[in-house]
Amino acid sequence: MRRAALLRPLRERDFALLWTGLSVSLLGDGIYFVAIAWQVYELDNSPEALSIVGFAWMAPQVALLLLGGVLADRYPRRRLLLVADGVRFAALAVLAVLALSDTLVLWHVIVLVAVYGCGEALFGPAFNSIVPELVPDEQLVQANALDQVVRPLAFRLLGPAVGGAIVGVAGAGPAFAIDAVTFLVSAAALLAMHHRGESRGGGHGLRHVVGELREGLAFARSQRWLWATLLAAALSLLCFWGPMEVLLPYLIKNELGGGASAYGLVVAGGGLGAIAGSVLVGQRGLPGRQVLAIYLLWAFGSGLMALIGPATASWQAALVYFVMAGCLASGLIIWVTLLQTHVPPGLLGRVTSLDWFVSVSLVPLSFLLVAPVANAIGAEATLIAGGLIAFASTLAFLAVPGVREIERRPPPVSPRARLDARPRPPVSLS
Repeated sequence: MRRAALLRPLRERDFALLWTGLSVSLLGDGIYFVAIAWQVYELDNSPEALSIVGFAWMAPQVALLLLGGVLADRYPRRRLLLVADGVRFAALAVLAVLALSDTLVLWHVIVLVAVYGCGEALFGPAFNSIVPELVPDEQLVQANALDQVVRPLAFRLLGPAVGGAIVGVAGAGPAFAIDAVTFLVSAAALLAMHHRGESRGGGHGLRHVVGELREGLAFARSQRWLWATLLAAALSLLCFWGPMEVLLPYLIKNELGGGASAYGLVVAGGGLGAIAGSVLVGQRGLPGRQVLAIYLLWAFGSGLMALIGPATASWQAALVYFVMAGCLASGLIIWVTLLQTHVPPGLLGRVTSLDWFVSVSLVPLSFLLVAPVANAIGAEATLIAGGLIAFASTLAFLAVPGVREIERRPPPVSPRARLDARPRPPVSLS
């Protein structure tokens, strides 16, 4: 661990517990990722059905993310993570029971994934905000890299491979049940942490919540690097997310002749790429020109979707996904570290939620548009056009005046550094 820079944050007990719980729950989510797609296509074999389910999953996240950020700046972030795990466990447990009893219909899936999305809205801002409280400043990039290693390893590599096998042998019901149990394991890890956090207070009522949201929005508007990048991400994800989530499994199932296992292996190829990119950034550290690196990595990563459309075999899609995911994960590590080091700790929850809110604000629209666009021009053409537009729109925001000014600005003092710098009481010699 001393020689591997990437592993140093695991010497911090509470971060190691947080990371362990996250790893287990993400493994379950990787199983769920394959199971939900195949379950929906079994109920209704059309891109429209999965588009509606994707919309139901994302819409609550968009609606509740800003509130989640306010809560993350008011209450102990560990407590919010526990609530988020409980909400997601409940949704998946009900989904598993309905699937196993063979009573599941499409509207059940829509309602339950919406509940699951509510848990996601609480989890995201609290998780990104708690990490700087658990590790020293100099290990933030490694902590974020570990996060981005375990996400593709569990969610895109191991989970989908296992999920494809489970769904192929036993169906989607057992897969949903396994994912539900992983959230209980995550909650147990959170309960074992010594770090409890603190309540930061705040008035009650809608007026106070709106005031706190305005405070976070005012900070974001004052930082050109921040609002420009959020808008760039929103436009890119509009073109990228819906086509990848809806058309990739459709392409594999209906045009490449693959099954659930083939889809799991393609997604696993993306997981390997994300792991490779995360390990590289974690070992080498942040680049000198951080904003430039973020934009280039995200532009090329999303643009590569244009090469998945013409694929004639699953292994070709997996290879493109490998490079694509590596670029996107590397850029995300740099971006999250930039937020954690340059946003005041008391605003980090709200700014993180604003980051998620703006970035994914157009994703529900992406899910709604992908089916009619694919019906009009074809799945292959939709993937090509989406990749090219995402590439061009991301690079266009790099030309915004002052967007790279943050690269020359020293970061403020972090919460962990302030805690370590508190004066110690004098030692009595009497």
